Amino acid sequence: MSPRQHLQKLMQNRFVRAVTVLAGGTAIGQVLMIAVLPLLTRLYTPEEFSVLAVYSGLVMIIAPAACLRLDIAIPMPERDEDAANLLVLALFFAVMLSGILALLIFTMPADLVSLLRVPQLEPFLWMLPLGVLLIASSSALQFWSARKHRFTLIAKAKVTQASAGAGVMIGMGIFGATSSGLMFGQLINSGMAIVSLGRSAIAEKQEVINAVNVAEMRRLFRSHDRFVKYSTFETLANNAAIQVPVVMIAALVGGPEAGFLALAMRIMQAPLGLIGSSIAQVYVSRAPEAHRSGTLGILTANILGGLMRTGVGPLIFAGIIAPDAFSMIFGDEWRRAGVLVGWMTPWFVFQFLVSPVSMALHVTNSQKIALALQLTGLVIRVAAIVAATVTGGGFFSEAYAVSGFVFYAIYLAVVLSVISLKASELLEQFQRSLPFMLGWPVMGILCSYLVRQINDWAW
Repeated sequence: MSPRQHLQKLMQNRFVRAVTVLAGGTAIGQVLMIAVLPLLTRLYTPEEFSVLAVYSGLVMIIAPAACLRLDIAIPMPERDEDAANLLVLALFFAVMLSGILALLIFTMPADLVSLLRVPQLEPFLWMLPLGVLLIASSSALQFWSARKHRFTLIAKAKVTQASAGAGVMIGMGIFGATSSGLMFGQLINSGMAIVSLGRSAIAEKQEVINAVNVAEMRRLFRSHDRFVKYSTFETLANNAAIQVPVVMIAALVGGPEAGFLALAMRIMQAPLGLIGSSIAQVYVSRAPEAHRSGTLGILTANILGGLMRTGVGPLIFAGIIAPDAFSMIFGDEWRRAGVLVGWMTPWFVFQFLVSPVSMALHVTNSQKIALALQLTGLVIRVAAIVAATVTGGGFFSEAYAVSGFVFYAIYLAVVLSVISLKASELLEQFQRSLPFMLGWPVMGILCSYLVRQINDWAW
């Protein structure tokens, strides 16, 4: 079979087509944001990126749990009427919890600023509840659109919000804005998707809309209470494990360190957003059926194999060339961020593999295990920062990176155990993927050497 015929056969597969569409939209959005970073790092200082890192960290701790995780349940019911009630429930809780957050912020802003030790954040506190509301609502609407297989619409929405967010950051930076340009751009990038996705949901069939009522929402809330009881706290723990150490580093170290960490994480998360999140949305739309038919293990093994072949190599490549490449692309003052990318590479390799298939824990009603895992991750990461503080070595970000690798390695092992995926099946996928991965480290070493030569010549 020729490569062209093989590609045509792949594109006839509904799963592959859906992933391609979503990944394409995510790719364009990621490329836009990555493409403007060299300009943003010259318009804004590392200290201003540190303020953005704290704001983003606080929002991302809360926002994914603001719907009480009823958003991820939207694709699962067989009837659209049930899914529509779950969508309204998810949006209701997003509004309610954002309102509670706003009340807390406006009644005790000084206490929050004192706790965070980032006084530059005080003028932007009002953005926190709005950012939570926009991200949570967008998530619920994306899962509804994924249920309806409107993957093209989701892809377009991602491109629109990335373009708008980048435009605001650049425009305000050119006109001399400080942290406000980054903050407003981040806010726009969080919420633009709800415009097109919300319009599509409102235009749903009339019988589906008419089926939304309080009695049905109460019934579905009770029947999906495991998401509320376990998945909500699991998500809070997961995001706290990622973001709380960043906020702690900003408070303990001060200066530009959190900004370096934020840039390193943004660069490393680009491949994850490009492929991982798109596969996760399609995976969750197919995993319930696969679980009912007893093929969830096969589906998961194939997904992991595809992730190994497409993403692990580029992540390793990025980790090798990052220190020299960051100096050349973003400016010499950002080299520290490139060093942190190298430290984070093992962490993000395992996160890239785990994130899409972690939804298997929800499909198999293993929410208690998922919650225990995320709480473990929070403990591991916070303990790493505390240990770095006690030892006095100053390696806060490095300790954070190592703790991320340890956590996701444990997480992958647990997921594979829950779905009863044999080690031999995973090893077979690894062996198939190895030829696709081996060339990337070699290219990374060569490119790193070339970049150093270019930097030396430029100086």
